[in-house]
Amino acid sequence: MKIGIVTPAPPRSRYGNRVTAVRWAGILRRLSHRVSIIRAYEGEAYDLLVALHARRSYPSIRRFHLDHPEHPLLVALTGTDLYKDLPGSRRARQSLELATRLIVLQPKASEELPSHLHAKVRVIYQSVSRRSGSGIRGSGKDTKPNANSASRGRSFDVVVIGHLRPVKDPFCTARAARHLLPSSRVRVLHLGAAMDEGMARRARAEMRVNPRYLWLGEQPRRRVQQILASSSLCVLSSKLEGGANVVSEAIVAGVPLLASRIPGSVGLLGESYSGYFRVGDTEGLAQLLHRAETDPALLSKLRSHCRKLAPRFDPGGEQTAWHRLLQELT
Repeated sequence: MKIGIVTPAPPRSRYGNRVTAVRWAGILRRLSHRVSIIRAYEGEAYDLLVALHARRSYPSIRRFHLDHPEHPLLVALTGTDLYKDLPGSRRARQSLELATRLIVLQPKASEELPSHLHAKVRVIYQSVSRRSGSGIRGSGKDTKPNANSASRGRSFDVVVIGHLRPVKDPFCTARAARHLLPSSRVRVLHLGAAMDEGMARRARAEMRVNPRYLWLGEQPRRRVQQILASSSLCVLSSKLEGGANVVSEAIVAGVPLLASRIPGSVGLLGESYSGYFRVGDTEGLAQLLHRAETDPALLSKLRSHCRKLAPRFDPGGEQTAWHRLLQELT
């Protein structure tokens, strides 16, 4: 088939939706389809359209439906769709009605949708190759985090992977680290670009007053993978996520997570996971950081839980999910 993938994120950007679109395009090409990634549908002769972001891609969704009402139309729901736009956006809701199938990244997403749409929903977990990184590109800055640092009595490295955007609550972990005892060995390594100069100033100011915090900016994919793998913990402090890829990346790397308790993360990690804190609760996160650093039993419990989830994010599983979905439609 000739397949178009619509994503509002610009080419070569590292927004999550663009990274997802690129990965899906690779999977679909391996399944012998011809795939184009576009920012908007403008009348091309596609056999199937995949649109990321129900609200922002609505013009493309509507036009493809009008041009090719007999062709499958897949709408992939982002965290912004699920946990922000749907209640107030008629366009987002209309996109769901026009879709042949709705793709979500974790099973709790269905809870945000009207019951009559549940039959359209298909869960496709974001996979991670053990050779891949997070996709955050480099600025030339570098650091030398200590592999197995806890066992060597050196820094207890905690990595935060994500661009500096308000929805990520990017300085939550840095603020939490301020609550730790002077004897703590926690060091926060933050990887990701500042999305505006104001965020960059805040990051630099935080480094000046917080000796535990080191903002490394953008890094090459391989370097991100190395830093993640050599860290003791990964923290995801987002206010909302559809199903963050960093969760699967950390799990596949064998690094346990501490995560804000939001549906997008609970859908991936499970209700019973012991590493949650309330959104924005820096004191609660500080307590978890302290326990993870000082209580080997907690760190082992988190690691064991994540290890059991790792098969869910195997690349073969994601490709199989796409194969089954396309067979279902055609």
